[in-house]
Amino acid sequence: MRIFRQRGTLWYVSAFHIRRLPHYSCIGQPIFLTWRLSGSLPVNRAFPAESTAGKSFVAMDRLLDTARRGPLYLGLPGIAALVEGAIRYRDTAGLYRLHAYVVMPNHVHMLVTPHTGISAIMQSPKRYTARQANLVLARTGQAFWQEESYDRLVRNRNEFERISAYIERNPVTAGLAPSPEEFRWSSARPIGNRPQISNLPHNSEFLSQETDVIF
Repeated sequence: MRIFRQRGTLWYVSAFHIRRLPHYSCIGQPIFLTWRLSGSLPVNRAFPAESTAGKSFVAMDRLLDTARRGPLYLGLPGIAALVEGAIRYRDTAGLYRLHAYVVMPNHVHMLVTPHTGISAIMQSPKRYTARQANLVLARTGQAFWQEESYDRLVRNRNEFERISAYIERNPVTAGLAPSPEEFRWSSARPIGNRPQISNLPHNSEFLSQETDVIF
């Protein structure tokens, strides 16, 4: 267990495992989440053993960004709208505080502050959107989302800002939009186009406080 200290307050971080990767959950601390479509990466894709988790994630994300084959269902406006709606709804429902998000053709990035366990945050929108998207696509008996996901606890103000910028610039780096604001399925859109998201842009109380990491 790792403990994060914030101005005399201790955050207790619980760890759980799904398949091969460890996942860390901490209610009240911002976390970066990534989930992707089933089959969006080659089966048994391996990364060099010497790669750090961060480098492996960036390599994976670049593969997803440049994919021209495999499932790209999130590039369909109807399904992208479905996923975006699920993300926003769970913010207003109180599962988390939403700071930034983007719905790419084959994966999703979110930066949130959880109000409940990460497993509930991930399972709820994935289960609902999988069912609805498969109805739209007339698919039966096929997985929509990859079971595994990626998460990273945000440790301080600078990391929060870097991750937020990374999320909203993802469509630009992938060649899908000339600027973050011009991508339809993202928190980078103009304020007037963000119904029911009162906490954007990034004004988390977390940003005004320093965080120490204790191992």
